[in-house]
Parts: sequence; structure tokens; C-alpha cells
Amino acid sequence: MMYKKRILLALLLLAAVVSMKAQQKQYQVYGVGFYNQENLFDTVHDYGKNDYEYLPDGGNKWNSLKYSNKLHNMAKALSELGTDVLPANVGCAVIGMAEVENANALNDLIAQPELKARGYRFCHIEGPDRRGVDCAMLYNPALFKVRNVKLVNYVQELEKDSTFFTRGFLVVSGTMAGEHVTVIVCHWPSRFSGSFYRESAGRQVRAVKDSVLADDPKCKVFVMGDMNDDPHDRSLARELRARRTMEEVQDGDMYNPWWRILEKGSGTLLYDGRWNLFDQIVMSPNLLNLNGEKDFSTLKYWKAQIFRRDYLLQQEGAYKSSPKRTHASGVWLNGYSDHLPVVLYLLKEKSAIPVEEEPDEPADAIPADNLGIDTLHINGLPPTPEQLDSIRKEMIRHGSLNIKPAEDSIPFEELAPALQPERVNSTAIKPEE
Repeated sequence: MMYKKRILLALLLLAAVVSMKAQQKQYQVYGVGFYNQENLFDTVHDYGKNDYEYLPDGGNKWNSLKYSNKLHNMAKALSELGTDVLPANVGCAVIGMAEVENANALNDLIAQPELKARGYRFCHIEGPDRRGVDCAMLYNPALFKVRNVKLVNYVQELEKDSTFFTRGFLVVSGTMAGEHVTVIVCHWPSRFSGSFYRESAGRQVRAVKDSVLADDPKCKVFVMGDMNDDPHDRSLARELRARRTMEEVQDGDMYNPWWRILEKGSGTLLYDGRWNLFDQIVMSPNLLNLNGEKDFSTLKYWKAQIFRRDYLLQQEGAYKSSPKRTHASGVWLNGYSDHLPVVLYLLKEKSAIPVEEEPDEPADAIPADNLGIDTLHINGLPPTPEQLDSIRKEMIRHGSLNIKPAEDSIPFEELAPALQPERVNSTAIKPEE
């Protein structure tokens, strides 16, 4: 009799465990990254651009050997970005980039084996910067579907600067995890320009962000880039209104997780022995779980990370532990960038992600300027929504719409009891083979 009771008790316990397992939620992880490419130039002169130091006979003797090594190095780092959490064959859904010369360099970049295996494509519009450096965005079409792309020009606020053109703001709208997502990729004016010009960039980007949210309040907005300012600087803290903590975030604000990471002594570039954190990704409030909520039925922020690998850092000498750049004091180091990449991780319940159609097979990419986008924008004539849609469809048809523990995160125990590392699934949507 006692034996039968034990059997019955064991069966009841087993049923309870199965019931609990059935109620546990599974989560999909998405990576959103940014990486300053530090002068990803090809070896050919672009008419009207001051790219002479990156030519074979220029100051850096930029030949095919150096260019091919640069492509390989950047592809390696980009492909590994986010893989401390995401599977090695998945990586980030989107990666914003700064200091890319043109569509030719981007086509060469995504042709590298590490990125080609993922099927990465890119979004890019030729901008007016005199050196020829632009912003761009890589994206995995299995994880991010592009809706439209536009370049919003940086507008000089002072009459004396009216003839000076600098990098604009690349605005990419798309669908990720079944939700409307907009990424604004930036490279704000340099430190040599003075704080006013970066404050102006902050005001202008906030206007772009506000416009996106006015059109669709549910859109999840990321502002990312090399801001040439730290999180506490006026351009970000006051003009963009990127707040230090979630508790401070009000209507019209954004959340900046990198503020507290910098306070802990971490950064993305080293200058005069001190870390700065110029490379940031800030987000709209609808990506946050506020007031202690643990709701991941829609796409939500999980944690932020400065991505480090030994090969990205100097291993010896006077600059040991600083980012290993391409050149230093005129010497080719065969490095990567003077900045470290950054990544945000997002979560969404797998049951809330719609089943998407398999992406089309990637076709050979064609340069964006062959579709007239750069002509429209260089002439200061932004395309109409109808023109953008037509361009987008044409580019998609050709396949060239080519988007360690973290220092700031929501601890697993603060999410839900069922959310443990082994239950965070990152392979529900697989990249193209």
C-alpha cells in the first residue's frame, strides 16, 4: 500500500513539473550594435571628395593589401559583435556604422566570408561630407525587414557656416520581431568643432525622433552613433534628452544606458589615458520596462555591452590596452578601429513574435548611387514618400538595401523566475544559409 502511495506521489510531482514547464515563457534575443569603422576607404578617388590620403600614392599609401586587410579585420569584428550572448552563426540583427566611404567599400565589406555567411546587406546614402565619410547600417534580412531609408542633412544654424557641409543622419525604418523599428545612425561633429555644433546635432536628431514617434507612437526608436561627446555632455543630456536612469525618463525623453557604464570607468576610446564613451545607442521609452514591470510581450531593452576582444586592443607598448587602430603616427598597424563597438540586447516573448516569410535569396548588390538616391539628396531635394518606396523596392529587388557580461543590464532574477540563460533562445529566426 505504501509503495502505491509513493508511486502516486511521484506521478503527481511529475505532473506538477510538466505543468510548470508548460507555463514557462521562452524569449528571443535581438542584438542592435554600432561600430565606428575608422576610415573604411577603398583605393579609388571619389570625384569631389578629399580622400587623397587614402589612395595608393597618398599620405597613408593606401594600397590593395592594406584595404583587403582592413576589410577582413572589420568583417571579423562585425561578425562577432553580440556573440557573447547570441549564437556565433547569428550575431546582431542591425549594426550602425560611421566612417564608411561609399557603397563600393560596403559591397566589398559584405562580400567578406564572415559577413557573407550571414547574408548581411546594407543601407547607405552618399552624403555631403567633404572627406567622403558616411554613416551606414548593416542588417540581417532574416531578422530585420527594411521599409524605407532616408538621409536627413545636418543643417548649419549659423550663417557663417552655411557653406560647410558635414555628415547627415541616416534614418532606416523597418520591421524587427514583427514591430516597427527606426534606427537613426549618426556621426556628430568632431571635438575640434566645439560643443555648439554637437548640441545642434542633438536638437536636430531629437526633432527627427519626435517626427517618427508623432507618425507612429508605437515605433521603437534607436539613436546610435559616434556622438563625439560623453553621455553627460550637453548635446546628449540636454538637447537629445537622453536620461541617465529609467526613473528619470519622461514623455519626449530617451534612455541612455551608457551613462552609468562610463561612471564605472569603461569606455570606447582612450584619449590622454582617460576613457571616453562617445559610441552610444539610446532608445525611446517604449523599449523600457518602467515601474518594475517585467513585460516582454513587446520588444524591450535587456542590457548594454561594450564589446571587447583581445585582438581589438593593443597588447603591448605605450598604448597597451587602448583600441588597436589602423594607423598611428603614420605607421600602418593593421588594426581595426580607434573605437570599440557597442551592442544592446533586446528581448521579446517567442510566442508574441509573428511567423515571418522566409527572406528572398540574396542577389548581387548594386551601388546605391546607381539608383539616384545620392543625387536627390546632394542636390538638397529629399525624395517624396512615393519616390522612397519606389527606390526601396528597386533596391530590394537587386539585393542592395544593404542594416563578457554586460556593464548595464536587467538581472535575470528581476525578469521572471522562468527566464534563465539556457532558456533564452536566439535561434527562432534563423539567418539565411
